[in-house]
This record gives sequence, structure tokens and C-alpha cells, in this order.
Amino acid sequence: MKNVTAVFDIGKTNKKFFLFDKNFKEVHKEYISFEEIEDEDGHPTENLPALQKWLKAVFNRILEAKEFDVKAINFSTYGASLVHIDEDGKPLTPLYNYTKPLPEEIVTSFFEAYGPKEAFLQNTGCADLSMLNSGLQLYWLKKSQPEVFSKIKYSLHLPQYLSYVFTGIPLSEYTSIGCHTALWDYEKKDYHSWVYKEGFDKILPPIVSTETSINMNYNGNRIKIGVGIHDSSAALLPYVRSIKKKFILVSTGTWSIVFNPFTENPISNDIHNTDTINYMRINGKPVKATRIFLGNEYKVQVEKLNERFGVNDDFHRQVKFDYDTYLEIMKDFNFCYKWESIFDEDMPDKTKMLYHKYEHAYHQLMTELVLLQIKCIKKAIGTDPIKRIYIDGGFSNNDIYIKLLSHNFRDKKLSTTDASLGSALGAAISISDNKLNSKFLKENYALKKHVPFIVSG
Repeated sequence: MKNVTAVFDIGKTNKKFFLFDKNFKEVHKEYISFEEIEDEDGHPTENLPALQKWLKAVFNRILEAKEFDVKAINFSTYGASLVHIDEDGKPLTPLYNYTKPLPEEIVTSFFEAYGPKEAFLQNTGCADLSMLNSGLQLYWLKKSQPEVFSKIKYSLHLPQYLSYVFTGIPLSEYTSIGCHTALWDYEKKDYHSWVYKEGFDKILPPIVSTETSINMNYNGNRIKIGVGIHDSSAALLPYVRSIKKKFILVSTGTWSIVFNPFTENPISNDIHNTDTINYMRINGKPVKATRIFLGNEYKVQVEKLNERFGVNDDFHRQVKFDYDTYLEIMKDFNFCYKWESIFDEDMPDKTKMLYHKYEHAYHQLMTELVLLQIKCIKKAIGTDPIKRIYIDGGFSNNDIYIKLLSHNFRDKKLSTTDASLGSALGAAISISDNKLNSKFLKENYALKKHVPFIVSG
């Protein structure tokens, strides 16, 4: 039997299960998705009972099949979600969805007690205050459902709850506490004083390193069980472990998030900038992150272009970078696109279409989107001496995006990776004793280096 590490990678939509061999190669995977259920207010939320049942069923089936020898298991999930359990370990409430609106009076009363708002957001590395900040979920629960709150023995972030399902041991760890929860004071390197004043420290379990694992006898099998990890921090981990020099990671998708794990200045001084947030590495060190709704805006604008020029939905995928078209755009450069989901001071009041060919209009769109991305990257780097940029996610395959970024960051080494297993692999690595070497990204992530194009004349 092959020795493997099992990982449950739980997204909002897809729930995935992987087995990795000792070289972190995927040897088994399966997917499932559940219909959402509703909480007491009719707001859609995760079907926690179904998820818990599936976790146990899948894992027990793998153990019973005896095809693989499972040596370890870990859990990677989305953040901003807490499971509140009673003294019997049973969940007391639904897993409240971070998209659920927080009553205005709760936010107001919070800042009357713990404001001013700007200083608070700066200390806790948060961008906004809503259910996306899991600390505020606790505050809301205490104020709005005191009877339920009084029964809470522990409040566990979702990755740690999944670990608890298998171990029965309640724990907290840095990456979940550090992901825009409003719980952590980045200057004090401890829970914020408001957490102690509200008594939440009594229901938040002891903090351990994300690399912690518990050796257990599980159904007659000796297995190392991890404490779980927040998915964004998990996706960053393979890079941190295998690259010796300082870098930033641009993780592209609906949101394009730029991670700087080597920052000297983790806390943003720009209190009005809601797109600079903090995450934490597995050892509690801060990660400065900037974000922009780039993938979402791209989707909106490409749909409009497709309609205007009468092309099929996939046409944009085949447009490659054309040097002459780019030169033409840059000769008398104008901002042409009015964004729908991003605010930028340079954008016009309405979109101006200067071109009669799709390829030209698309080059203009990508040029303007990349200018937004450049601002975002520069904010994340700040004054830190960083010479390497890694790009993964959807835009890593966009020829124009990559060519324009490498052109604009000619003083840096730019590489793309295919990190489709990102957070799952990070969860496996976090509890492994194996050291990653410099070839890891090349062998596992299809690492590709890019050279800036040459400007003629």
C-alpha cells in the first residue's frame, strides 16, 4: 500500500478530497457539492450536517478499502466562518454565511464601545466590518441571541472544526485568526483588547502553530491529524517553503489578491484604502495583501465586447499579444473603459469605443486592467526590496496580461505557475516533515519564466 496524506479542501461551492503521495503528487481525488440550506432568517448557508456526514463517509471508505495507507489528514477551507459548539461538541447554530448582512445597530454599538473605526481597522488589518469579520459574528451573536451565546463552550473557525470532527480536540491556529477576523491586534501580536473585554478569549480555544498535528488511533489506524488551515494561507505556503528569495504572489481569479509575505510594514497607513488587508502565515507572521475585483470586471467587460462585436463567448481566449496594436494604443493613450465593479479616478464617465476591431478593443481593455493591477502590486510591495513576482490563477494563461506585466516590471523576475491544487497541496505540506527544494514549483506547478518584450526604435 502506498503511503499518502489525505486533504479535505472545502470551498463555498465545491468540496474536494485528495490523496497525495510522499512527493506531493495527487493519486486520488473526488468532488461533491451540496445544496445550501437556510438559517433562521432565511439566508442561504452551508449544509454543515451534510458536510460532516460526507467527511466521515469518504474517509472511512478510503480506510476500509485498504488501497492506500493514510498516514496523515488535514483540512483547508474558506475563512470568515465559525462553528459554535456546546459542551457536548454539538453545533448550536447554523454556519452563518459571511454574505449575511450585519444589522446596522450592531456595527454602531461596536464602534461606540471600541472605536474610532479607522484606528481599529488599522490595528486589526481589516478592510470592512461585516459578517466577513468572524469576530463581529461573535459580537452579533452575543447581542442578538444571548441565550444561545451562553451555551457556547467553544467557537471554532471552520478548518479547526473539521479537525475537531476527527479528533474531538478544540484548537485555534494563526491563519484562521489572521484572515480579516477583527480579532487580532497586529501590533500587539495578540487578540485585540476588545476580545478580552467581551470575554471571547474564554470560548476561543488555545492557539497552536498551523504545523501542529495530533497523533491518534482513528478506527484502528495510527494517523496524524492536522489542525486545519485557511485556504488563502495554504495556497501561499508551497511558495514560501520552496523559494528562498523574497517574492510576491499575485493570485488571480474573481478577486486578484497580491500577497507580500516579507513585508516590513504589514499595517497599511492608508485608513481609507479598503483593499489593503492582512493575512497570517502559519507561524503568526503577517502577510500584507492588496486586492482588486479584476476577474469580475474582466468578465463584465468581455461580455459587453462580445455582444458589441458579435463574437462567440470564447473568442477572447484566442487573442494573443500584438506588439503593433499595443504601440498604437500607447501612442496617444486614452482611458476608454468605465468600470462597473471597480472605482478608479482615471476612468471616464462612460465607456468610449475607439476601435472597429475586437482585437484592438480587447488590447485596450487589457492595457487598462493591467494598469490597475500594477497599482495593486506596487501597494503590496511598498518599499520592500522584492525582485520576484509569481502569478497563478485565471490570468496566468492570459498572454496580453502576462506580456504587459513583465514589460512594466522589467526590473523584476516574473513567473507563472499552474496552482490548481494550491490550497489542498498547502494543507498537505503544512503537516509534512518533508523539505521542499527549489525544483518543487517546476515539478508540481508548471513554473514558467517570462522575459519582457523588446521595445524597438
